[in-house]
Amino acid sequence: MSVRSGLDRLSGLAESRLSSCSTGRRVVVAGAATIGAATLALSGLSGHAHAQPLAAQEPVDRSVVADAQQAARDATDSDRQYECFSRIVEQESDWDHTAQDPESDAYGLLQADPENGLADAGSDWRTNPATQVQWAVQWLDERYGSTCAAWDVRKQNDRP
Repeated sequence: MSVRSGLDRLSGLAESRLSSCSTGRRVVVAGAATIGAATLALSGLSGHAHAQPLAAQEPVDRSVVADAQQAARDATDSDRQYECFSRIVEQESDWDHTAQDPESDAYGLLQADPENGLADAGSDWRTNPATQVQWAVQWLDERYGSTCAAWDVRKQNDRP
């Protein structure tokens, strides 16, 4: 199953369970586990909601997305590591560095809890996707050994 078709399937499931939320964002119901320094969705068990922008909401500035993707290419060791990182970010925030989970403090590209490390990444952690990318790649590398190892854990836990 492709990442996009998996997201579409999860989105349909979420829409059947959630009509809307007070923040005006559509959410995709997917499992999450708070692991160490950040909230990273790795388990399909908790029913935790992850932020995902509404199509009707202001679209994410594609130039900002392109800059964030370039920062991720620069921060990862190879094209393969970038692809794994990109898949995680697509599921968590669809490259929206301002995405917020309405049910937690999870924020940004990786939907991390600011109090558990992201806020220490730099004073511009809320506004600069490159800061979030640097922090996220470092955190994934420290926690899992690489971005692809983190992606493998997600797949093993029934995440598309």
